[in-house]
Amino acid sequence: MELHFSPDKEARIREMATRAGKNAAQVVEEAVDRMLEYDERFLAAVAEGRAAAGRGELLEHDEVVDRIERLFLS
Repeated sequence: MELHFSPDKEARIREMATRAGKNAAQVVEEAVDRMLEYDERFLAAVAEGRAAAGRGELLEHDEVVDRIERLFLS
């Protein structure tokens, strides 16, 4: 597989690689790995949420707001 980046993006990747003591290919591969892992977790969470909704396990708006506020305060 071959990827093409804008000159600006390529320069940013190379700069990050230099700061991390890696080569540009390593930085890109690690970024893709993180993105794939994130997307897999996100899709699993969406599937879990849909299944819960299908079982009628829903939260009222106020409960959602309370949970989010607790997350930000912790």
